[in-house]
Amino acid sequence: MPDYLNTPEGRRIAYHRLAATGPGADLPGIVFLGGFRSDMQGTKAVYLEDQARAEGRAFLRFDYSGHGHSSGDFVEGTIGDWAQDAMRALAALTEGPQILVGSSMGGWIALLVARAMPDHVAGLVGIAAAPDFTQAMEAEFTGDQRQEMARTGQVARPSDYSDEPYPITRRLIEDGRSQQVLDRPLRLDCPVRLLQGTADTDVPPAVALRLLDHLEANDCRLTLVKGADHRFSTPECLALIAGAVAEVTAGAPDRD
Repeated sequence: MPDYLNTPEGRRIAYHRLAATGPGADLPGIVFLGGFRSDMQGTKAVYLEDQARAEGRAFLRFDYSGHGHSSGDFVEGTIGDWAQDAMRALAALTEGPQILVGSSMGGWIALLVARAMPDHVAGLVGIAAAPDFTQAMEAEFTGDQRQEMARTGQVARPSDYSDEPYPITRRLIEDGRSQQVLDRPLRLDCPVRLLQGTADTDVPPAVALRLLDHLEANDCRLTLVKGADHRFSTPECLALIAGAVAEVTAGAPDRD
């Protein structure tokens, strides 16, 4: 069963946390940031937790509000809300600078956290990172969807991962405009690794290339994996994630 963090905003955030043990206490902890409508039980989150446990290093995974075991209704959430959840969790549940590993929307959240709390971030790994994706969603709306949004305040979007479409609300789209990271300079004074599959139909490789070009960072690399899809969860892809975390760990500033 998860533990829970009560935030000042009245949200109850479910989380699992590993404490550092032995030599792992000298390494920056890892915080996994999941994707849109996903939860902390996903393959990548659990895999990274197992890796952290083997190294004896601190690890945190959690559910944003409206996701998984956390309180709230998904339909009422926004990027700003979920970024705030991540910042509350980082501040309350970790010690020292952390390595943020963000998958899909979690990559956008990681960038927002790194911009707002640079002293808490030792490095960043983006897996099919999807910065500003609500803008892309809005641009793809058909005329009928725009009319539906104007009439009802939300549209139903088909999902490749569920038989049920999921709602995109006006509040999500409008808040997303204020949370953009690609519309202004973004400086990260920590190592950054971006991982991207060429067969990703949800977040095309062009997004990763744009992010790579946009970031102002002295140590930033993009790895394109031919044939990998958006899940990026095959054994080979998981090994690449672990390798990226190891690279970022090696390049992270001294914790002292």
